Amino acid sequence: MSARMRILLAIPAYWPAHAFGGPVVVARELVSRLVAHGHEVHVVTTTLRDVGERASSRTAVATVDGATVTYLGTPLRYRWMGITPTLPLALRRLARPDVAHVLGFRDPVTTGVAAWCRLRHIPYVFEPVGMFRPRLRKVALKRLFDSTLTRGVASGAQLVVVSSPQERDDVAAAGVDAARIRMRGNAFPDPPPSGDGDPLAGVVPPGAPVVLYVGRIAAEKGIEHLVAAARALPEAHVVLAGPDDRHGTLALVEAAQADPRTAGRIHLLPPTAGPPFDLYRRADVFVLASGGENFGLVAAEAASVGTPVIVSDRTGVASSFADGEALVVPYDARATIEAVTRVLGDEALRRSLAEGARRAATRSTWDGVVEAQVAIYEEARGS
Repeated sequence: MSARMRILLAIPAYWPAHAFGGPVVVARELVSRLVAHGHEVHVVTTTLRDVGERASSRTAVATVDGATVTYLGTPLRYRWMGITPTLPLALRRLARPDVAHVLGFRDPVTTGVAAWCRLRHIPYVFEPVGMFRPRLRKVALKRLFDSTLTRGVASGAQLVVVSSPQERDDVAAAGVDAARIRMRGNAFPDPPPSGDGDPLAGVVPPGAPVVLYVGRIAAEKGIEHLVAAARALPEAHVVLAGPDDRHGTLALVEAAQADPRTAGRIHLLPPTAGPPFDLYRRADVFVLASGGENFGLVAAEAASVGTPVIVSDRTGVASSFADGEALVVPYDARATIEAVTRVLGDEALRRSLAEGARRAATRSTWDGVVEAQVAIYEEARGS
């Protein structure tokens, strides 16, 4: 049993800001279990809740899962980056933490907390959650940030935490000393019992094959590959559940909904307040054909209820599946279509993948993940 620690966690958005994807869910799992293990946890974050929703400019303090969460007034924001003028005051009011955990990159909260830790000689670990390598949008601007405002975040951290071998390689390739990188995977969830009713009643005809994606409607998530699969498989219904990330991808979905080849078979559902386990159970196959995920928690959620899973080889979660437990395919429309066609057309394969998904889900627990995280904190404190 480790000694009780006072832990500060900084993150650009926190629960109930579930629209910002897996990092928020992972952070809440870590925080709640750290508290359950006897540690004192204080979270500093913004008041952001959704990509398109106006954030509150008033600071509020709440107890969430036993942790103290300071939601800093956020009068200005750009996407998931909130400007929080009261961050310095909030940090001054905190009791000195034994260790800090900076979860996120290139935002004011995590950048500010990392700088504060360096000034006060507080050891901290940095977890970039897939953001360290500049990619996708505004790459030149991100590189400028990395050479100026955020240059000390990684170099000043005692340790850098990654969640998959793929992210470890990306971080090392970006210049972080491999001796300072620690891999701490994410766990598969323990799903609740099945609910009543069909979550797709009135949406998808009974008996029609369902191809499911859960997550942000965003660029590089492979949504265009799923639209292509719907065109190639005239009986299949593609269900997308998640918020519009304003990348322009929603226009692609709306065009497919109007296209005579796919009209009535592309369904867009709003995001849910938590993992949609009954929706996963309803699907014939779950697909995360993403061009880049440091992990991909939604695939782990789907696997935990025994839904056959297809993931791209650019997702960190791919390494959590052994042979036969999921189909891992290249980030490519043809490969995705072929995999979906195989799964929908082969009942024996679906049963085998369902059994494999459940096996993968039993190999890791959140308590085990927290034990690994605590060991990382203790190492950072002693370095």
